[in-house]
Amino acid sequence: MVKHSQLFIDSLFHPKKLASYRMLPISKIIQYVFLLTSIVTIFSFFQFVTGVSNDNAFDLEGLAQYVEDIQWLLYPFAFIILFITTTGLLFFQVSIFALIGMGYLKVMKRRGEYRHMWRSTSLAITWTTLLSILFSYLPIYNLVGTVIGIVITIILLFIATLKYPKMPVK
Repeated sequence: MVKHSQLFIDSLFHPKKLASYRMLPISKIIQYVFLLTSIVTIFSFFQFVTGVSNDNAFDLEGLAQYVEDIQWLLYPFAFIILFITTTGLLFFQVSIFALIGMGYLKVMKRRGEYRHMWRSTSLAITWTTLLSILFSYLPIYNLVGTVIGIVITIILLFIATLKYPKMPVK
């Protein structure tokens, strides 16, 4: 059985292997997506707790005092809400990119189903996820980071699609 660490390494450095992991059980892939979600949530929660952010939305003195007074109650709920929203966004992102990957399969006349492409996409978004964490610490406009992530994911999906089996000639 493939370990999560091996999936992580292969998704970063061996994009051609993404297609070979399409046959893994969906439970393994979902565990991997939850692992990525956990990483993003931990870094985002760290930013929330320390107040490190590119936004200046919390400059109000009264609100800052109120948050300090109830932070023992706020932090657990904030972590849970952050984890739930991050999970939803990541699964939605994987699903959208899997649809794009299905278009690749059709255009390139490759065999594959949505479930296979969803698995490959779950691994292909590793770079995007890690770069989103990095970009949150850099003074880069959010749109630029998003576009870079989309381009990387689409390129990785294209590379993975090349390794899917070809459609039989009729």
